[in-house]
Amino acid sequence: MKDIGTDELKKLQQEGLAELIQIISQIEDEKFLAECFECLFTPPELEDLGKRWLLVKELSKGTPQREIAQKFRMSLCKITRGSKELKKEDSAFRKMLEMI
Repeated sequence: MKDIGTDELKKLQQEGLAELIQIISQIEDEKFLAECFECLFTPPELEDLGKRWLLVKELSKGTPQREIAQKFRMSLCKITRGSKELKKEDSAFRKMLEMI
């Protein structure tokens, strides 16, 4: 079996992600969506996703980054990334927060 090139692999990964996003966007059953996430992600990855969302919510409340890092046992690097995303003019995080 021949290995595929880096560029081809990247293209296939992008196509796979686009297809997955399209499928997930059609799922209306929260229980089924949770089951899909449990199939796609390892327990530590799911924990990380949950923590990342919690940090976004805390940042939106104005909680200091160091406090978030201590509270959720996260690196300041992850929190800074979330903060930068929230500050973007057309932030997807901001739009998601408006949905709750």
